[in-house]
Amino acid sequence: MKISTKGRYGLTIMMDLAKRFGQGPVPLKSVAERHGLSEHYLEQLIAPLRNAGLVRSVRGAYGGYKLAKDPEEITAGDIIRVLEGPINLVEYTEEDDPARRNLWKRVRDAIVKELDSTTLASLINDSDDGNHDGYMFYI
Repeated sequence: MKISTKGRYGLTIMMDLAKRFGQGPVPLKSVAERHGLSEHYLEQLIAPLRNAGLVRSVRGAYGGYKLAKDPEEITAGDIIRVLEGPINLVEYTEEDDPARRNLWKRVRDAIVKELDSTTLASLINDSDDGNHDGYMFYI
């Protein structure tokens, strides 16, 4: 499984909103400008996040988006599942070799455990620690 731009940019949106949690709605245009992303593409990503109850929209001149829950209550797994679908590394059938099938299940479970234990709050705290090694992870 490779996390697409939908998942990566979705995490970017949510981390940006988490950094501004409690400060009122954030215009999507400002998120796009801060991160050098397409506002139109972010609009496509915010809709499923809103439908899943992770963000709320506020209309009006001072409108925008804000988290629907505390950053401690939203995990990376929540976001990835909304934007990417179920977390699976490989497709397999019951006819596949049980040893290989069990290996892929254990790897998937380890990834799910990490995503589900990583909150937005922990992500923004990690990004604020000054350690910007620029790692790119492919799963």
